[in-house]
Amino acid sequence: MLLMTAVVACGRSGNIFNNEMSPETRAQLEDAGLLPDSDRRTIFDLFENSADPNVTVEVNRYLWNASLEILDFMPIEAADPFSGVIVFGYGTPPGSGRAYQATVYVQDPALDARSLRVALRSRGGPVSRETARQIEDAILTRARQLRIRDADL
Repeated sequence: MLLMTAVVACGRSGNIFNNEMSPETRAQLEDAGLLPDSDRRTIFDLFENSADPNVTVEVNRYLWNASLEILDFMPIEAADPFSGVIVFGYGTPPGSGRAYQATVYVQDPALDARSLRVALRSRGGPVSRETARQIEDAILTRARQLRIRDADL
């Protein structure tokens, strides 16, 4: 019965792989293994660049690496390079007795101050905006140094 459906589908459209076949016929052929499943994903789909560049999130690698270097005294609790978020646990900077926790958000591929957001807090609550800004400046400075170093290669 199924083979007959495939033959009829061939006769109607001239090609069983044509998208003009009915959804029922296509489903029957997919169930029988005669057509690949339209929802099936393979490892090769990872290498396909079909994403819309207006929807995908890109992260500046220099800001990402500089954030990891500048805040290396804090343990990393979570990091997602696709969304650009790094969550650090409490850590005490060298020469200080106060522990801090930070969340870094790299939100743009540009090496720009607008691409970086740092939320810094201590055990007593949020720290001053000036302290968070100093951390942002240190990350931006280091990111620029990394970029200049790569340009010299």
